[in-house]
Amino acid sequence: MPMQRANFPKSLEAGLNAVWMSNERNFPEEWPRIFERKKSNKAVEEQVLRAGLGAGQIKSEGATIAEDMGGESWTQRYLNITVALMFSLTQEALEDNLYMDLGRQYMIDLQRAMKETKEIMAANVFNNAFSTSYPIGDGAALLSTSHPLWGGGTSSNKLATPADFSESALEDLLIQIRNCVDDRNLPTPINPKQLVVGNSNYFQAIRILRSMQRVGTTDNDINAIKSVGIFGNDPVVLRRLTDTDAWFVQTDASMGLQYFQRIALQKGGQEDFKTGNWEQKARERWSIGCTNWRALFGSEGA
Repeated sequence: MPMQRANFPKSLEAGLNAVWMSNERNFPEEWPRIFERKKSNKAVEEQVLRAGLGAGQIKSEGATIAEDMGGESWTQRYLNITVALMFSLTQEALEDNLYMDLGRQYMIDLQRAMKETKEIMAANVFNNAFSTSYPIGDGAALLSTSHPLWGGGTSSNKLATPADFSESALEDLLIQIRNCVDDRNLPTPINPKQLVVGNSNYFQAIRILRSMQRVGTTDNDINAIKSVGIFGNDPVVLRRLTDTDAWFVQTDASMGLQYFQRIALQKGGQEDFKTGNWEQKARERWSIGCTNWRALFGSEGA
C-alpha cells in the first residue's frame, strides 16, 4: 500500500520548526571486518572437506610400507537468498509535502534497511553458533565440543565449561586454539586473528587487550596476551549479538566465515502509469555462514 498524505499530516502544513528521522546516522558496517567476501555465480555454493594423510609410521626392516588414504568428508552448502524491499508514495504526498523530498529520503532509508538485513544475518551466525538447530556441514553446531573428525574421534572449538569473558577465560581459549588438530588428529597451525564481542564486553575487552599488566590484580605480572602481541587490533564489536555473555575469537583458518555475493544491490524506481504513484525497490542476492569450524572459537558465557 502506498504511503499517502495521511502518513505525513504535519508535513502538509507550514510552520514546523524541523523534520527529522531517528535513523539519519548509521554505524559503520560490522560484518565486512569478520566475513571474507567472495563472488558467486550459482544458486548454491558448496565446499567439501578433503581429509589428508595421517602421520608416517615406523617401518621394520624387510616389512611392507604402511599405506594410508585420504578422501572427501562432509559438505557445507551456501544457499543464495534474495533480499528485497520496496516502498511507494502517492503523487499527492510527493506534491504537497513542504519540508523534504520524500522520494529521496526514503530511498536513503531503503538502502539502510537493506544493510541492516545483512548485519542481522551476519550477527545470527554468531547468535546461533551454539545451537544444534543450526548445524554446519559436519552436523554439529558451529561452536561445539564434539566436532567429528574424518580420521575418528572428535574435537572442540568452545570452552568445555562455559565462562564469562575474562583474562583467564581468554587465555584458556587461546590455549585451546594452540591445541587444535586437523581431521587426522594432527596439530594444525592456526592463529588467533581477532576478538569478537558484544557491547556488554567491549570495555573489559579493551582493558585486557591494551593493558601492559594483568587486569584487576595487585600482582606485577605482565599481561601475556598484550606482551606476546596475539591481537593486532581492538576487538570487533557486533552490536546485534543477542546473548550479552557470548564472546568469540576468530582465527586465520581457511574456508571460515564467508559471504558470497550472487547479485549486488540493485535499485530502481518508476512512476505507475495508472495511479501516478512513485515506486522504488531494492534487491540483492547473497549467502553468509561458516564452513571450517576452526575459524571460530568461543564461549556462550557462564
